[in-house]
Formats: sequence, C-alpha cells, structure tokens
Amino acid sequence: LISTFLVQRTNLRTDQWGGSYDNRMRFAMEVVQAVRAAVGPNFIVIFRISAMDMLDGGLAWSEILQLAHALEAAGVNIISTHFCWHEAPVPTIATRVPRAAFTSVTGRLRQALRIPVITSNRINMPQVAEEVLARGDADLVSMARPMLADPELVNKTRDGREDEINTCIACNQACLDHTFGREQVTCLVNPRACRETLLNYVPTTRPKKLAVVGAGPAGLAFATTAAQRGHQVTLFEASGEIGGQFNLAKRIPGKEEFHETLRYFSRMLTLHGVVLKLSTLVDAELLQSQGFDEVVIATGITPRQPELEGIQHPKVVSYLDAILARKPVGQRVAIMGAGGIGFDVAELISHAGVSAATDVKVFAREWGIDFVNHPRGGVTGVKPAVETSGRSITLLQRKTDPVGKGLGKTTGWAHKMVLSRRDVRMVNGVEYLKVDDQGLHTKVHGEPTLFDVDTVIICAGQLPLRALYDEIAALGLTAHLIGGAYEAQELDAKRAIDQASRLAAEI
Repeated sequence: LISTFLVQRTNLRTDQWGGSYDNRMRFAMEVVQAVRAAVGPNFIVIFRISAMDMLDGGLAWSEILQLAHALEAAGVNIISTHFCWHEAPVPTIATRVPRAAFTSVTGRLRQALRIPVITSNRINMPQVAEEVLARGDADLVSMARPMLADPELVNKTRDGREDEINTCIACNQACLDHTFGREQVTCLVNPRACRETLLNYVPTTRPKKLAVVGAGPAGLAFATTAAQRGHQVTLFEASGEIGGQFNLAKRIPGKEEFHETLRYFSRMLTLHGVVLKLSTLVDAELLQSQGFDEVVIATGITPRQPELEGIQHPKVVSYLDAILARKPVGQRVAIMGAGGIGFDVAELISHAGVSAATDVKVFAREWGIDFVNHPRGGVTGVKPAVETSGRSITLLQRKTDPVGKGLGKTTGWAHKMVLSRRDVRMVNGVEYLKVDDQGLHTKVHGEPTLFDVDTVIICAGQLPLRALYDEIAALGLTAHLIGGAYEAQELDAKRAIDQASRLAAEI
C-alpha cells in the first residue's frame, strides 16, 4: 500500500497525495509519524523500502535516498530493504536467482545513512550472511524461507553444525505457491514446517529393522526420519550415488541449489546411523532372508515411452539421456512433452555460458538490471541480453491449454520468459504421428505438420517402478510404497518427501 503511493506509475492521484514526489511521499511519512506517536520514543520502528523495485519507470535512486533521509529524520530506527514487486518481470526469490544478488544495492544505501539497514533476498546459508556483512552491504540480514526449511538454522550455526542445515532451495513450491493458492504454507524439504503440532517425529518405543529400497528424495526422507526416531534402517540404492531424480534436477541451470538437499541428506544418513548400500540391486528373496520387519519401496519411476511409429529411430532420445549427456543432441530439436521435465530439458539444451543462478553479473544481463547506474526501478532502458546455445528448439504438448500452465505459480512465468528470450517455440494441440528421417510428423490443431529436426527428446511422462513391491507382497512381507513408485504422474518431490516423512513418523 505504501509503495503504491510512492511510485508514479501506480499513484495516479491528482490531489495532495499524488503528483510530485513530495506529495507521493506524504502517505509514507504520515504513517511513520502516526506510528511513532503511538509507540513513543523507546520503541524500535523499522520501515521497509523497495530499494530497487524492478519496474519500468519505478523509483529513481535519488527518490529512494530522499525517502530514506526523510525517514531517518522522522525517527525511524532501522531501514529494511527488499527488491521487486509481484508485478515486476524480474525474479528475485526463485532458485534461478543468485544468492545475495541484490545486497550491493542495500550497501550503497547504507553508506548514505546513519541508522542501520537490513538486507534480504536469497540469503539462505550462514556463510552467505557472513559474506554480506563482511562486505559492508548491511548491518543485519533478513531470512524467512530458510527458517521454514530448517527452524534450527541459527542454533546449528552457533554450534558449528552448518553441514546439518536443511537448506532452502528457493523452489517456492510449498511456501509461496501455497500462499497464492490459498493453501497452508509449508516447505518442500521440511514437511513439518507450519505443521509442528500435527507431524511429529517421536522416539519409537518399538524399534524395527527396516529396509528402504531407493535413495531418491522419498527414500532419503523416510530413511533419515525413521532412523532419527530410533529404527534400524538399511538403505539400498542400485546406482552409485544417492539422490534419484534430484541428480537430474541439479544439472539444470538455475537449479544448482538441489546439491544442498543431497548434502543435507548425506549428512543425516551418517548422523542417524543409516546403513547405506550403494550399487546394490536387491530382490524380494534377499530382503526376506535378512529378516527385515518391514520394507519401504521408493524405487521411483521409469520414463514412459509412447506408442509411436519410429520411436526407435536414431533421432529419438530420452530425457534421461539428454540430461545426463549420454547421447548427442542436435541443433534442431523437438521436445515431446511440456511438463516440468520438458521445460527443464529446454532450459538445459538452450543454455550457454555461465549459469545466471551462480553469477550476479550474468543474472543482471539476462534480466536487464543495471546495478551500477541504477536507472528508474533498476531496469528502465536496459535490454535483457540472454546467451543461448544457438539451437532451434520447439516445445510440444498434446493439451490445448497454454504451454506451461502447470508450472509453479511464482516461478513458472520466469521459466517461460527465459525460454522465450532464447527463441524456444512453444506449440500446443499436437498429435504425434511418427518419427522418420524427415523428422517428427504431427498434426497441430488438426493440421498435418512436419518438424524438420535432428533430435526428438521424449518427455512423455513416467511410469512407477513397483515390481519389487508386488514380489515382496507375494512373499507375505509387510511393504509400503512411497514417492514415484507410489504415484509417478508429474514428478513431485514435495509430495514424495511429505508422504515419506508421514510414514516414517507413524511406523
């Protein structure tokens, strides 16, 4: 409300509350004066400024300074800075944003003031906060989502246990996306967040010998939580590393934070004494012979291969082979399937150079931000410059809904915008006919259409891998299904970790 008065673009009033900047500041200043009068002189008053609002025609730096000095004179004790509005076409809190990307703006403001300043946005680990403070960018650091991911973050930092922190990966799937969907806020990596009286990990009075098969997000969440409660847990994984689908996600530019979740789970496996057996294929007889009380199947999924003429053609590549670089991807590409995996594949194969999520300068270029000269809103007159791989890419889907409709509420728009800037074409209403030497034959909204491509990447959904569960049930062992093995439709780590954690709390 206060910011809408400040910015000329949103303040269209013609009375004493609009027009000149002094008039647009009037509402903010009268609010501060009224608050100070109500609380007296010995009460800390903090005012939050959008120090770079990312709006074309937004606040100028001179206006931000004028407001800050006026607030300081009016008796505000601390100024807290944030960045962007929901309407601004620049991501500021998604995982594709570099850590502490905007703190230099706070640092510039700090130099002009005598009162302390707070900075925020994508500060998710203690060393990041320490670096911000050491640079002189702020006097205090604000965190919100990291406390949902791990409410013990500060205690672990104090005790030198930073490697035990369950890091916020800025996915927004269970916090902000839930907020805008009018759902209960929680956290993808910590399902107990905001449910602390409903979901509890109480020490067990009847320890069991448990086998967990599959070390993806579901298997890891169950194994560590069950072991934390006092059960004896052995975790079997067919591959040579833990992580499952997270090992694909962490390879996508902009999703580097997924490494942190795997680092956390690795530490929890050790801390809680889970016996980890990598590169180990198990069958029902082996599990029965080792005397496990119960078995949890978290074997995940297998990519679905559609019934399509020419599906074995050399042009056809699975999304697994594309992401893991096991097969070459040509210059002209059609991606069959525009769900989350299809978008991730498009992000990966269209990307070039350094990831914007790990380099603030690259991020600024990609989103058209000028941190040095700070034009109005930080973006006015600045044209985004996106590096691309040079591939010609078409993202296809069967549904006639807009492509990308099912992506995250607070992150999907940025995903689509980046791909659009890389000239990735998005087509809906596609019926797939066949693949041959000419390319991918389709009908688009009923019209025959040939996509003359070198590579067709299949992102056509997943099927649950649950054969082992059926074998175990046939032997009479008690078994549970979780994660993708339970439900493979649109891979959902939020659902998988939540389901696994609830089972571990009950078993």
